[in-house]
Order: sequence, then structure tokens, then C-alpha cells
Amino acid sequence: MVGGRLSGEAMVNIGIVGARGFTGGELFRLCLQHPDFRVTYVTSESQAGQPVAGAFPTLEAATDLRFASFDVADACQAADALFLALPDGEAMKIAPGLLEARKPLVDVSGDFRVRDRASYESWYKLEHQSPRLLDQAVYGLPELHPEVRQARLVANPGCYPTAAILAVAPLFRERLIEPDSLIIDAKSGVSGAGGRVGMREEFSFPAVNENFRAYGVVGHRHTAETEQELTRLAGTGAEPVQIQFTPHLLPITRGLMATCYARLLQPADAGTLLDRYREFYADAPFVQITPAPPEIKHVSGSNYCRVSLAVDPRTRRVIAMAVIDNLVKGAAGQAIQNMNLMLGLEETRGLLAPALYP
Repeated sequence: MVGGRLSGEAMVNIGIVGARGFTGGELFRLCLQHPDFRVTYVTSESQAGQPVAGAFPTLEAATDLRFASFDVADACQAADALFLALPDGEAMKIAPGLLEARKPLVDVSGDFRVRDRASYESWYKLEHQSPRLLDQAVYGLPELHPEVRQARLVANPGCYPTAAILAVAPLFRERLIEPDSLIIDAKSGVSGAGGRVGMREEFSFPAVNENFRAYGVVGHRHTAETEQELTRLAGTGAEPVQIQFTPHLLPITRGLMATCYARLLQPADAGTLLDRYREFYADAPFVQITPAPPEIKHVSGSNYCRVSLAVDPRTRRVIAMAVIDNLVKGAAGQAIQNMNLMLGLEETRGLLAPALYP
């Protein structure tokens, strides 16, 4: 690689720091199928020295790698570019050393998503250890942030914000709605909890099966990045956007749906709005606009986001809907999409597999 860009036909040696969780495992699976990536370094503090296949039996035929304990010198020697799949509060501690070694980084935690330090610390209840990097990090929603191509550090969005922002971005950019009227009602599969070892009882099979519940009803930390990005979309001079966001837990493994309600500033019909959405996302290969309400099964296992909307003329509200796989477009797939752009590759490389259906 030259300056973070691929040179000739070179393969990129990839490191995954924190590969034991659901997102880390999905990163590993997708990177193994990527035509330009070679996974050479994977870490897990709890599994150091153990074979990756012991944690992920589905990968047994694909890799003989073993987990390592993270060491910055070893990481820099083994990998050209790295994904950080660590719990919130951990990536900020190791990112500076990796960036000093000029390694492109995509962080899938929340450490660099919120640009304002005070806001981050208020929402995440953590003291930020690398605040100088907040201005350097690019929010990794490629459909809305083309500057990902020049980034050294990308903050991969949360799964809920990915779906919700893509559902309503054209409405905010074109100032079609009352910004303070937005309500986001979102549902995710259990794998969105992120961990595998020591998961709380509330995520166990008996608690989740044949059940459906809201959580984080007021104050979910994904609110911060969603409001930040929607305020940016609303443009200069607009008031800071405040949203009402309620996440729910679905009794499924993977998948996420965001249903967003907002009041239109002027009457409009769904057909006209869908045409504007198609124009807005014309150059976004992973956003699919559909006239029918989208379904989670239509994106499961893929990096696609399907978006649709309806208009209720009686209440003058638009109902915008988006579905994603929370582990792919909501996490690992989007991280690879970002890394592709950072390395000068086509953003679709290794990500064009269709959804699994049924």
C-alpha cells in the first residue's frame, strides 16, 4: 500500500481488534470473502492463544489463525489497516498509537461518532481519552459523507442511526418536514446487544423468545449521533434537531427496522417523494428505494438498506421506513464499505452478496 491506498494488485493485510463479539466475527467472515483483504491479525483478551475456529466453528475451514492479545507494535507489524471492534471506551485508548503508525482505522464502537466532547461524555458517561481525535474522525455513513475517502480514522455509525438517518435524510436536506416533529420507532434483533460472553439475562432465549419490549426509552446514546447528523443535514441556520427515539428488542437474531414519523411542511404525495428519494440516492449502491413497505428478510445477511415511505394526508405526516441487517450495514458491512473507500477501492468490493431469503 502507498499512503493508505492500494498499489497495483497488492492484498491488504487486515487486523480485527476485538474479534470475539458478534460484530468482530461478522467482520472476520466478510473479510475472508473480500477479494483484496487478507486477515492476518485478530485479538481477543479473553481468548488469546486460542484458535479463531474455536469461537466461530463456521470459520473452521476458512482460517487457522489464533487470537492474540493486543499489542500496538504487533498490530502495526502484522496489519496494513485495522478494524476496532471493542467496547465503548476502549478504542480511544489505542487509536492514537495506531494512527501514529499511519494505519487506516475504522472504529465500530461509539468512541468517535459524537464530535463534541461534552456531548459524548454526557451521553456515554465516559471521559474521552483522545479528544483531539474527535475533529479528525469522519462519521462513516458513506452515502452522506464522501470525505470518508480521505479519512485516516472513520467512526462507523450505530445500527439504529444508520437506518433512521438513511430513512429521513432527503426530508431534512430538502427541508420538507418540521424538524422537531420527528419520532423514530426502531426495532432490532438480539445480536445488536453486541456481546457473546457474559450477556445479561434479559438477552437470553427465555427472556427474548415470544416477547417484544422497548428499552432505553429516554436517553439512548444513539440519540446523540442521530441528532448531530440530522442537524448537519438540515443545513446552516437551522435549529439543532431534537428527536424522540425509542428502540425495541425483537425476538430475532439479526435485522433492524426504523419507522420514522414527521409532519410535512407542505402537502406532498408518496409517489413524488419516492422520486426525490431515488434522485437523492442515485449514486448510493447500497440504498434501495421501494414503493412497498420494506421487510427485514429482504436485507438479512446483506449490506443493503431498503427504504420506503407513505404519506397520511389526513395528518399531513410522512412515514419513512428503512430496514438493514444490524450486523452488516449496521456494523461490519458498513465498516468494510468505509475501509474500501479509505483504501481507494470500489465501495462495493466484497459486499455485493444478495440477502439470504427465506
